[in-house]
Amino acid sequence: MGRGRAKAKQVKVARQLKYNSGGTDLDRLRDELGVGDSSHDDDADDLNDELADRYADYADQYGAGDDDDDDDRSSERR
Repeated sequence: MGRGRAKAKQVKVARQLKYNSGGTDLDRLRDELGVGDSSHDDDADDLNDELADRYADYADQYGAGDDDDDDDRSSERR
């Protein structure tokens, strides 16, 4: 007979977690994840530019954008 009370308490706790999660401390989360401040975006932009340049070189080297091969294969299957 005591299961009803325990289940009611579990439902209450579940509802509190679902609807009343409260505010998220984004600064604490950022510290836990090891993500730097947004003031370091210049470093991230430089890294992204470097990666984009590197992959652009691969695209030029291997002819990315030449989708003619894929079109030929798909037309043969039809």
